[in-house]
Amino acid sequence: MSGQAGKSIGVLVMSYGTPESLEGIEAYYTHIRRGNPPSAEQLEDLTSRYHSIVGGVFPLRENTNNQVAALQRTLDELAGAGTYVCYQGLKHAAPYIEDGVAAMAADGVKEAVGIVLTPQYSAMSVGGYMKRAQEEAEKHGIAFKAVREYHLHPELIDALKIRVTDGLERLGGAGSSDALVLFSAHSLPAKVLEMNDPYADQLLATSAAVAQAAGAENWQFTWQSAGQTGQPWLGPDILETLEKLAAEGVKSVLVTPVGFVSDHLEVLYDIDIEAKKFAEERGIRLERIRMLNDDPQYMAALAETVIEAVRGRNGG
Repeated sequence: MSGQAGKSIGVLVMSYGTPESLEGIEAYYTHIRRGNPPSAEQLEDLTSRYHSIVGGVFPLRENTNNQVAALQRTLDELAGAGTYVCYQGLKHAAPYIEDGVAAMAADGVKEAVGIVLTPQYSAMSVGGYMKRAQEEAEKHGIAFKAVREYHLHPELIDALKIRVTDGLERLGGAGSSDALVLFSAHSLPAKVLEMNDPYADQLLATSAAVAQAAGAENWQFTWQSAGQTGQPWLGPDILETLEKLAAEGVKSVLVTPVGFVSDHLEVLYDIDIEAKKFAEERGIRLERIRMLNDDPQYMAALAETVIEAVRGRNGG
């Protein structure tokens, strides 16, 4: 492979990472907590959450593997086989970001593009991934370009529009006056606002574009999955929002997690179990859109963004 890859442009596909198995949860969260293992109580809570969504099978890691494989196929179709070679780099699990860059170097790759499986940019998320990748690339003499964002790519918006339309049909059709589309994304520490960070604005821009495309006039945005750090995080949280909507008499909600691209804990537990139960207890029917996962339109958005970055657009 090294001979072929050496002539290819490397594509470092980055994401947050997830444990490979239920047994790997402690090591995974120890890495997230900068080497501090979770307490026995925290570990039990985390493990029970994973148990409740996956049972005896652990398919979450396969989602990222499938996305990287699908992106490789899409790049081959658009640019020709061998033009690009995809590598995986995870923030909190192996193969780590540095492992992905080292694998490129071992294959003789001299030019690479980094893209994160998160459409919206934040210095705290995407910026951190890119910093690690850039530093490792420099060690190996690899010319590295970073994709900042692709939150308004037409293929991404259309793929989400289709999912919102489908979801509204399940809730009684787009004309149903009480069906509210609730866009959501992973919260970040509130100090991000002091940095003039574009994360919140880009999430609102994605949400507005999808709502307009789907003809959904009744929509709001909310945050979810905030960390327990003792510091303030961006809000309101989805449970607070649902409480307010219930008080306003809203009876049906379609959660649209525009800050997430695949089925994992924050979607399968935080929305499908926790938020759904919370909503039902308050008389709200809560449905969720299908996640993008390896949807061909999402793969096209990623592939086209990578190719544009190589040509000098949307990269840095």
